[in-house]
Amino acid sequence: MTASELKAKVQATGSHFFERSSMRFFGDTMANYYVSSKPVTVETSSGSRVQCWELTRRRPVKNRMQAPAYFACNDFRRVLPRIEPNY
Repeated sequence: MTASELKAKVQATGSHFFERSSMRFFGDTMANYYVSSKPVTVETSSGSRVQCWELTRRRPVKNRMQAPAYFACNDFRRVLPRIEPNY
């Protein structure tokens, strides 16, 4: 899976993640993205585990944003991983 293939499949779901205006707002470009070679398992806040493609930025963008984005392998919806509190 390449970043361009993932973009096409995610846009087909109606997501605004890759819209030009969204990417411009964060100071991002498609050249800044790459997709992991194999799907990863992501645990959601509800405790379920989902096989996902991991989309990562090569360089940080506006406000040092560099966290990866996850998209489900079966329907290409955005998956938000569980975030552990750091007390």
